[in-house]
Amino acid sequence: MSNSFTRILLCLFMVSATWAQKTSTETPAKETTTVQKKDSVAPKTEKYGLRVGVDLFKLSRGFYDSNYRGLELVGDFRVTRKHYVAVELGNEKKTVQEDNLNFTTNGSYIRAGFDFNGYENWTGMNNQIYIGLRYGFSTFSQTLNSYNIYYPNSYFPTPTYYPNTKFNGLTAHWTEVVVGMKAEVLKNVYMGMSFRMNYMLSQKQPEDFENLYVPGFNRTYGGKFGVGFNYTISYSLPLFSIKVKDAKTLEAEKKAKEEAKFMKEAEKEAKKNAKKKK
Repeated sequence: MSNSFTRILLCLFMVSATWAQKTSTETPAKETTTVQKKDSVAPKTEKYGLRVGVDLFKLSRGFYDSNYRGLELVGDFRVTRKHYVAVELGNEKKTVQEDNLNFTTNGSYIRAGFDFNGYENWTGMNNQIYIGLRYGFSTFSQTLNSYNIYYPNSYFPTPTYYPNTKFNGLTAHWTEVVVGMKAEVLKNVYMGMSFRMNYMLSQKQPEDFENLYVPGFNRTYGGKFGVGFNYTISYSLPLFSIKVKDAKTLEAEKKAKEEAKFMKEAEKEAKKNAKKKK
């Protein structure tokens, strides 16, 4: 009886040992699989697409300034990580009261150029602190509503004339340097602002009358320089994404290019030496 009991104990011990060994050999495989899953990270991507919006400053100005009505649509398209193609389209009608004259400017304009983003975004962000260049073109009309002839040391009030003369077919060409910023406030919704320094290249003016205000350019102040400002809200339409290369990949590509360049120069030098020996 004791021998049978001993055999049973031995059998149970062998079975338990075998099960323990099997379990110990399977556990590392599961852990390895888990670690591999944790190490597999999805590649980082950046969104590219079209962003369209409106200038809130011009849109709201008509509510508190009865002498102004305007609308400007803005848009940009991301072409590289740092560069954007930008376009602005608008229309303005403004009546200006000067000391001796009153006139109304009415016309449309387009500005086109590019922006360079100097802000280093985190992955997934698309904010901008940028500098850009624009070429502007405007076609418009000027209406001389009234004017006074200035007489120095006059004791009597000068008469006011109301010719209501309209000059059509006027044009202007200019360039702009733009500094601005855009920030994502909601998903795909951006608020932005920009300041502009303008330089008039050429313009067609009425006879005996200057273009003191040009749509898209703003006040000319009787010279070639002007300034501008806008405050925009825009919506981004992501069209595609591009994988972002990490620092190791960029360094490896740079090293490979340098090695290829070195090999190419060495090959040219070897060919030159071979020709000299001949």
